[in-house]
Amino acid sequence: MTTTAPGRLHPADMARTAGVGLRTRRMRAALSALGISIGVAAMVAVLGLSASSQAGLLAEIDKLGTNLLTVTPGQMISGGDAKLPQDAPAMIARIGPVETVQSTGKTKANAFRSPYIKSINTNAITVSAASLDLPAAVRTTVARGKYLNAATAEQPVAVLGSAAAKRLGIAKIHPGARIWVGGKWFYIAGVLNSAKLAPELDSSVLVGYSAARKYLNFDGHPSMVYVRSDTDQVNQVRDVLAATANPANPGEVDVSQPSAALVARAATQSALNGLFLGLGAVALLVGGIGVANTMVISVLERRSEIGLRRALGATKGNIRLQFLSEAVLLAAMGGAVGVALGAVATAFYANIKGWATVVPPLAWGGGLGAAIAIGAIAGLLPALRAARMQPTEALRTS
Repeated sequence: MTTTAPGRLHPADMARTAGVGLRTRRMRAALSALGISIGVAAMVAVLGLSASSQAGLLAEIDKLGTNLLTVTPGQMISGGDAKLPQDAPAMIARIGPVETVQSTGKTKANAFRSPYIKSINTNAITVSAASLDLPAAVRTTVARGKYLNAATAEQPVAVLGSAAAKRLGIAKIHPGARIWVGGKWFYIAGVLNSAKLAPELDSSVLVGYSAARKYLNFDGHPSMVYVRSDTDQVNQVRDVLAATANPANPGEVDVSQPSAALVARAATQSALNGLFLGLGAVALLVGGIGVANTMVISVLERRSEIGLRRALGATKGNIRLQFLSEAVLLAAMGGAVGVALGAVATAFYANIKGWATVVPPLAWGGGLGAAIAIGAIAGLLPALRAARMQPTEALRTS
């Protein structure tokens, strides 16, 4: 025959006892758990959206390629702006692992919708000469119309970046559509989609190198060279790019990797997670105060129950564990609902953005664990207060 030690309850019995108090006060329990749910949902959503956005960014970087390097002129020792040699793209193309080299050269011209617009209203649009295979190098495409070719590169013909087209008020390309560039009319050949790895192209008006020299007094010096190399030898190519682009003054050349800049930007954005997690923690704390308030009121309302149980043999530990378990159960229920809400919010927003839905274990595990910890802390004082009640005092005051 199995005997049970006096004054001890089976965990299943304790769970049922803790649940009785919640079932008899459902509205109060639901409102108390709501604060916990909001705090946990906020924490799960912040971590889930951060992880999902980073996964989406990494997928986009993988699609665009991490083997793009850019070469730009730096500063001269004297402090002035340096220039890349005109034959810098051709010299870079001789590097063995380099697959393609394309370039742009910024001109001093401005672009306007018509000659009647004041010259000061540039709308931050730049006019640059561009090589013929530039879109493929930066992994963008033509949204409307066509890109420059060997014939149009010699004529007053322009291709607009996505942002430049919006600022100029050009939604469609009609036959004969043109813009005022550098004091001359240029016909519009096409509009590019946004270039994620080369955002400077979005606000640019692109013309051919020959046309830039002929119509815009362009000096022929490239201002940005885009280099696609063998993926396994990106670092080796980067090490020799400056010396190859400008052998006489390699210190006047800057080399960067756009995909690394995107990753750094994502890290900067994720630094804001601490702020939002703090707001979620505040909501969780408020929820914990609600749980503590509920448990204090519950102890006051159930003094007769406490006194009766003590008179029938329940120990102080039984009473303490009962009310502590009730607080933990209440917080755990709120935490579970919060985890579900946070995961749903993450999935909904990630689906809108086209990201993969990622809810890291730290989000739901940490959120649920924090809720249980808050419940235990919030229920500790009411549980101790209930355990200190003497049976005669509890029955008399009830």
